[in-house]
Amino acid sequence: MSEAQTARWSDLFAPSHRSVVVALAAGAFLFAVNVYLTTTIAPSLVSDIGGVALYAWTTTVFVFTALIGSTCAAVMLSAAGPRWAYRSGMIAIIVGTILCAVAPTMSVFLIGRLVQGFGSGLVYALAFALIRETLPPTLWPRASGMLSAMYGIATIVGPAIGGLAAQFGLWRIAFWVLVPVALYFLTIGARRLPRRAAVSSTSRVPVISIVLLAVGVFVIAGASVSATAGINVAGIIAAIVIFAGWLVYERLSGGRILPVETFSRRSPLGAYYVTMVLLVIASTVEVFVPYFAQHLQMLGALAAGYFGAAMAAGWSAGSMLLNGAQARRGLVMQLGPVISAVGLILLVIFAAQHSESAVIIVAVILGLVLLGWGVGMVWPHLVNGVLTSASERSEEIAGSSISTIQLVATAAGSAIAGLITNLGGLTTPGGISGAHNAARLLFAIFLIAPLVALPVIAVATRQHRRTAIAAEAIEGGEAA
Repeated sequence: MSEAQTARWSDLFAPSHRSVVVALAAGAFLFAVNVYLTTTIAPSLVSDIGGVALYAWTTTVFVFTALIGSTCAAVMLSAAGPRWAYRSGMIAIIVGTILCAVAPTMSVFLIGRLVQGFGSGLVYALAFALIRETLPPTLWPRASGMLSAMYGIATIVGPAIGGLAAQFGLWRIAFWVLVPVALYFLTIGARRLPRRAAVSSTSRVPVISIVLLAVGVFVIAGASVSATAGINVAGIIAAIVIFAGWLVYERLSGGRILPVETFSRRSPLGAYYVTMVLLVIASTVEVFVPYFAQHLQMLGALAAGYFGAAMAAGWSAGSMLLNGAQARRGLVMQLGPVISAVGLILLVIFAAQHSESAVIIVAVILGLVLLGWGVGMVWPHLVNGVLTSASERSEEIAGSSISTIQLVATAAGSAIAGLITNLGGLTTPGGISGAHNAARLLFAIFLIAPLVALPVIAVATRQHRRTAIAAEAIEGGEAA
């Protein structure tokens, strides 16, 4: 596909594509709204049933089992077809959501998040996989932008539901509201999808890769509960070794989660994935934003929920407005990490301030929007780069690999954020002083991620350009 050939938004919602696009959007929406609803009610949750030391786990366990669901997507798509794979995800979402709604303790709540996460990850990965399978290449950038836009809608709906429920001390109702929505898409919504997959997959569920990733993420999450620096450092080192082992296994096994071209020096895929990981990790600071907003800026649950959603709103806006800028793709990708870094610098300066000042609040919101905008303006180009760089033999896992990488980075990032905040004093000494120190340490350390992404994007851009030139030369030779 020529980079200049980007279809209009109206083409995406043409009658021939509309039914599939709506179903894909619904899957992405339910994944995103489950994230933002829970981050909004989390401060009220821990006040009610306890477990502040496990605060980050409400996101970590959800995102991790979403990863498992996403890695099963290609196999389920082929074995059960899009319609029943989608319905399986919806059933898991419903069961997990009900468990969260009735949870008497944090342990039961986390079990609910495990089940809910699996279903959410499955339908989210199906959304990306079906872009390539059901839509023409000219619509891929618009479709990936549309999926990112679902985060924008979720930033309105999630905090509204969670914030209003928490504001009145009824956080459980926030989960009950989602049940009829998921039931609708389980029944009527699923009819919009085809019965059979267009491409039959020969892949299997990558059990060894999943186990390695699971151990890596939960080593960090387990270490995050401790306030002892030695245990924290040991957890990070052990996780790095495990993730490195996963990459070695992926390379030697010919790819189970990542396309085989990822490990080729001539392909930009590896650099694309590294960039995705770095930018997603930078964005996971949002897990703690509602908590800091309530304890440092003294906002109510509803206001804090929207405060925390500002980053995702920036992500969606940047993605929607700049996903079609194919002619200036290189410039857009280089500016993204810079804008995110500026946002994090504002957060380092202002977000840790214990103040109700309007200036502080506006500065924090601006920092969050810039952080998200920088990631969002790059994301559709990264997605399109992965889809167009994968070969035909890797196309069945290229789509699902995007959500897998995003979920791994989110799970690891939220676990690291939990580790940093606990080490910074969130639980000991706790209170205003602990929240202040934890916030400053969190935003300062996570500033490293977009700064490292800058040279990686430069590598990806050069490799992409060389690959495009080589492809055009081959096409020219064949035409001659």
